[in-house]
Amino acid sequence: MHYAALASGSKGNCHALSDGERTLLIDAGISLRQIHQRLEGLGRSAGEVRALALTHEHSDHIGALGVILRRTDWAILATGETRQAAQRAQGVDIPLSRWIELEAGQPLDWEGWRVLPFALPHDAVDPVAYRVEVGGHACAVVTDLGQPTALVADHLQDLDLLVLEANHDVDMLREGDYPPRLKARILSRVGHLSNAAMAELLARVCSPRLKGVVLAHLSESNNHPDLARFAAEEVLRGTTVALHLAHQREPLALPAVSD
Repeated sequence: MHYAALASGSKGNCHALSDGERTLLIDAGISLRQIHQRLEGLGRSAGEVRALALTHEHSDHIGALGVILRRTDWAILATGETRQAAQRAQGVDIPLSRWIELEAGQPLDWEGWRVLPFALPHDAVDPVAYRVEVGGHACAVVTDLGQPTALVADHLQDLDLLVLEANHDVDMLREGDYPPRLKARILSRVGHLSNAAMAELLARVCSPRLKGVVLAHLSESNNHPDLARFAAEEVLRGTTVALHLAHQREPLALPAVSD
């Protein structure tokens, strides 16, 4: 399994999983042109993309949906409520012929992959994260959640690769210049995961099988890569887990997950 973060942050998110023949995108919050350019810049073919899985309807996760519907034949994986919310948000129609319906907690067999969406606490209509298993390897992409619930932790056991939100440093956010209402939203139980909460969740799911962790969705205003990295390193100390940080502007590609 190959993983790449094409973009990660409040200005747009897109993750790519590939088995060398087909690619599944998780979210498309950057333009289709950027998706193509960043895939090709990493030596991946945009022609291998077969489907786009949506986590929720916020614009930094679905901004390219309209263009993707017009210019590609990619299948769209989404829950029914997220499909409806995304259509309203972007003023588009996801045809039934293109839509693969998902239900949180119910695994899907997609071209031989096991794709499991699971529920998250976030201020969207039906937000999910994804656990994807292919070729005996397991990866999860988990961002946009306000707290590390037991349900989330359960779905993150026995992974090879974990992509996990480390959105903000609580002190930086509280002392920053965001409006009080926005600060309250981010800090809420349906907001975003802080560095400390990320570390708490990481400690609960770290296992001998885990080979890599990617910290994602870092705020450019309310976090610093060193702070996020330090919080994770404290948990991973003494392990062989490789730690990486996803970026907003520079794509990140990891070596293939292998035994």
